[in-house]
Amino acid sequence: MQYRRFYRQGALYFFTVVTYQRRPILTNPDVMPILKAAFKTVQQKYPFKIIALVVLPDNLHTIWQLTENDANFSIRWNQIKRYVSHHCKHYDNLNKTTSEIKKRQSSFWQQRFWEHCIRDDEDFANCMDYIHYNPVKHGYVQAAKDWRFSTFHKYVAQDVYPEDWGGVIQDFDYE
Repeated sequence: MQYRRFYRQGALYFFTVVTYQRRPILTNPDVMPILKAAFKTVQQKYPFKIIALVVLPDNLHTIWQLTENDANFSIRWNQIKRYVSHHCKHYDNLNKTTSEIKKRQSSFWQQRFWEHCIRDDEDFANCMDYIHYNPVKHGYVQAAKDWRFSTFHKYVAQDVYPEDWGGVIQDFDYE
């Protein structure tokens, strides 16, 4: 069965993009500025707004608002991934299959990405919470405020989230 993406002009989308073989390289100091530059460069040619973002070592989650007359998020991801792969060639050092070599696949990113068209306000809130709680869920930090590679801090400053939101609830042993 062929997977078919759902494209809607001007829609809000939640995305998950993963590194090749889930290598923990995205938060490396040499990668973060390149990833940021990739977003900015692609936004100039293919406008979109990053509503929320979290970058974890082996994947990222983000919400984008596409422009009213454009639904092609695939070209944006293609360009972002190409930019990062090109500028991070020193990570392209894994053995690849014959098929991956033939397709000129990078060993920086997984070939595909996952998208979800946000349906309503509740869905949007759930996606926002998922993004900002993800570093806690995976055990990188004890509270969302402690993860630097996230838009959580922006939303605390805007009073969308309280600073203490998204902390791990510790079991209290009273015996």
